Amino acid sequence: PLIEKNIAALGYKMDEVKIILNNHAHLDHAGAMAQLKRDSGAAVYASAEDRSALEHGRHEGDSEYAYLTFPPVAVDRVLADGETITLGDIRLTATLTPGHTKGCTTFSMPVTDGGRTLQVVFPCSITVAGNVLVGNTTYPGIVADFEKSFARLGAMKADVVLTGHPEATDVFGRAAKLKAGDKDAFVDPTLLGRLVGKAKTDFAKTLKTEQAGKKSATGK
Repeated sequence: PLIEKNIAALGYKMDEVKIILNNHAHLDHAGAMAQLKRDSGAAVYASAEDRSALEHGRHEGDSEYAYLTFPPVAVDRVLADGETITLGDIRLTATLTPGHTKGCTTFSMPVTDGGRTLQVVFPCSITVAGNVLVGNTTYPGIVADFEKSFARLGAMKADVVLTGHPEATDVFGRAAKLKAGDKDAFVDPTLLGRLVGKAKTDFAKTLKTEQAGKKSATGK
């Protein structure tokens, strides 16, 4: 209901929504999709690697949250790495950045602002967030995927970064600054790099802790 209220506040009707994008198949990012799809008739786009989780309505991969479920939603179009999604004059590029989930997908797009072109990036989550890193039987490649995704995201150009969890990049604080007259409140070409750097540090600490725990448990 909150999402639909915000869509209406922007001046759109639900049947004007044509595409629903999923960046990863976790409850807090996918739980509303089935209802939104029913109410709008829109097509759901997601990565192949997260399709199963979305269509079964469950978290996949060994984690503290594997028990969580959400309303299943059918995926109408599977997105490939590097694919461009077009609607009107909007063009979004999908970049696979797995780790947080098997199919975690970052979206990016150019926007024109005051005569300049800015690159906007909507990064998929890159936190460990309860995932098992050592001995993950249902997602054995999780460590390698995280490491590759850190490298991919760290190399991306991002003038504006908008995260799914707004507190991660102070979205509301920056919005207040914009409203107060700071036209560049959302422009920070260093922000994505800082996010990746922090995530890498946290990831390394978690991995080291798990490795030590496993070594202690096995005596090897």
